[in-house]
Amino acid sequence: MKMTFRFALRSRHDDQIHELRSAGVVLAGMRVVVFLLIGATTVSAQRQLQPPLHTSGHQILDSADRAVRLTSVNWYGFDEKEYVAGGLDRAPLETIVTQIHAIGVNSVRLPWANETLETNPVVADYAVKANPEFRGKRAMDVMDAVIAALARARIMVVLDDHVGRADWCCKDADGNGLWYSAAYPEQKWLADWETIVRRYKNQPWVVGADLRNELRSGAQWGGDDPGLDWHAAAKRGGNVVLGVNPSLLVMVESPEYSTDFTGFGKLPVTLRIANRVVYSPHAYAPPAGHAFQSYDELKQAYDARAGYLLQAEPGVPLWVGEFGTCQTLECGDHGQWFRWLVRYLRENDLSWSYWPLNGTQSSGETRKYDAPETYGLLAPDYQHIAAPEIVKMLRTIEAPRKSEPYLTRRPKRP
Repeated sequence: MKMTFRFALRSRHDDQIHELRSAGVVLAGMRVVVFLLIGATTVSAQRQLQPPLHTSGHQILDSADRAVRLTSVNWYGFDEKEYVAGGLDRAPLETIVTQIHAIGVNSVRLPWANETLETNPVVADYAVKANPEFRGKRAMDVMDAVIAALARARIMVVLDDHVGRADWCCKDADGNGLWYSAAYPEQKWLADWETIVRRYKNQPWVVGADLRNELRSGAQWGGDDPGLDWHAAAKRGGNVVLGVNPSLLVMVESPEYSTDFTGFGKLPVTLRIANRVVYSPHAYAPPAGHAFQSYDELKQAYDARAGYLLQAEPGVPLWVGEFGTCQTLECGDHGQWFRWLVRYLRENDLSWSYWPLNGTQSSGETRKYDAPETYGLLAPDYQHIAAPEIVKMLRTIEAPRKSEPYLTRRPKRP
């Protein structure tokens, strides 16, 4: 698009530019040029990006030590009752990937369930009817194809162990609140991480492992109960991941639905391989009656929950692994909350992952298959943007804000 506009501008207006008298036309042209420059910067950065990734202090860097702002969308479905990414019933895979690319993000957080990996069921025909090549295929074969398509588009993937039993997440009593359950004990959790990391070890665009989604149900950071101590379990899980693929980032969430990182400063995660850990808080609008009354109030609350870690040492990057709101932003206090949150992400130069990409729901508790996804960035046909104002705001926080794209010193490699 940039090239087409540039050549059209020259061919039509080079000889006439001094005859333009309309300030509106000039200002409109300036706005288009600014938009194209912003888009060109994001696309250029994505083309230059070279995985694998690693960390240095509070930054994420690529293999050439360029600063990377990990900007993502959550594409759920492999964690749900259809056992397959949402939208494959509505649009060809390549079409959906094209829409992700158009949004401008450089990565996808891909939720999966231990049930999906362990049972690897044949996917239902109705769930992939827009992609007939997947009929009769098993869930993990479809995941292979999805990840390969994202990689061809130079879109990175973070594998997210979202739930044990495939279903919609989350609440305290859903049986998926800890990193293990009776049906999926810790040894299976560790073995599943070993299996899925090995499966994609030779795919360089798989860059991260989000160890477990939204710990709750009594999970603690440290403590005397090994059955609730997520800090110790995260170390075990992270070391298993890096034992198979030492090049991956390891994303660590927190108790209280990944909203409470207050203990991380005094009790950090230290793995056998350095420069791999990323902390991943989540953020959604407060419930009715508890809305933030100002940006300063939001900032104070989020600084206390996790933002203080940006000044803590040893430095660990933050990646806001989930946040989202209604498509139109016309949802009372939630719309204002989202605007303030984007400001917070911008001022702190934070990496992020919007929830969700999906235009329709998958089957699950409280969910109805094929119903519109009211937070989704894509329309139900998965071929158009359903939330243009949100996408516009996200594009303002896609490139790293910091002016130093390279480190002055290379981090010590393991």
